[in-house]
Amino acid sequence: MKAVVCKGYGNADMLKVMNVSIPEISDNDILVKVHATSITSAHCMMRKGQPYFSRLFTGFFKPTQPILGTDFAGEIVRVGKSVETFKVGDKVFGPTDLNGGAYSEFVKVKETSTVFNIPEGIDCISATGIIDGGMTAIAFFEKYRNENSKRILINGASGSIGASSVQLAKYFGMHVTAVCSQNNVAWVKKLGADDVVDYTKCDVMKLNCSFDLIFDTVGKLNFSKSKSILSGNGIFLTPVLSLNAVGKMLFSNNFSRQKLFFEATGLKSEVEKRKDFEFLCFLLRENKLTTVIDRVYSLEEVSDAHKYVELGHKKGNVVLKL
Repeated sequence: MKAVVCKGYGNADMLKVMNVSIPEISDNDILVKVHATSITSAHCMMRKGQPYFSRLFTGFFKPTQPILGTDFAGEIVRVGKSVETFKVGDKVFGPTDLNGGAYSEFVKVKETSTVFNIPEGIDCISATGIIDGGMTAIAFFEKYRNENSKRILINGASGSIGASSVQLAKYFGMHVTAVCSQNNVAWVKKLGADDVVDYTKCDVMKLNCSFDLIFDTVGKLNFSKSKSILSGNGIFLTPVLSLNAVGKMLFSNNFSRQKLFFEATGLKSEVEKRKDFEFLCFLLRENKLTTVIDRVYSLEEVSDAHKYVELGHKKGNVVLKL
């Protein structure tokens, strides 16, 4: 089978399409022919091995899993003899997280892992595109949202996590202030944002209001400065971890009413991830969450796709179509 292989940390040109063996499945595995897989900012960081402490999870000197990719959507072509939940021909999707392997024509996963049937009416491109942003947003909202969460500021609202977060915040009845560039203001508004701030024209820290939640989906805001627009018991959320953020998180969570929280959704237990994914499927079926697709590349264009994502200007999601 064809797969994208990354034998060492580096730039996007490290990614090579190669022929590798199709994974052998065991009794409790399913083998999925991948029709689509997403490319995220997290994948770019995994490819570069940055920040460096992330190599504790991905490998010190080179990727432990040379085939990158953490989200897939496709069709089951083989099932282990003990598999009862799925059958050959089922259209399924899910995350592989640190196991990677999704940048390939076939991927194997455990029957009991976070893999579900794709809701009716959702194609594979849309299905894989919603996984990263949708699951990350759900994990944060489920854990940190409470009855006092009335107003939220979402920074990076036009990215994959941001687009899902805008829709999810509206689903939970919050007033949403979204931050993005001028080019994305109109369609972020269509996602449901009540107010949209163009960060190129307005300093977010000078907004004349306070927020119960600030969700910095792209890791660009400064927590200390953001306290000026956080409510008294406000919570600052980020999926992007840095050593500086770790120090501030430890201090604020012990000595301040205003808290900083980081969540690594890929490191959650399988039980927790399956619960979040069930909710994701519900939102898709009820048309409460839609995927925003920016660009679609072929497997052979994976380096170009990574370079585009690294520019930091994508609208929603970038997908590889196999």
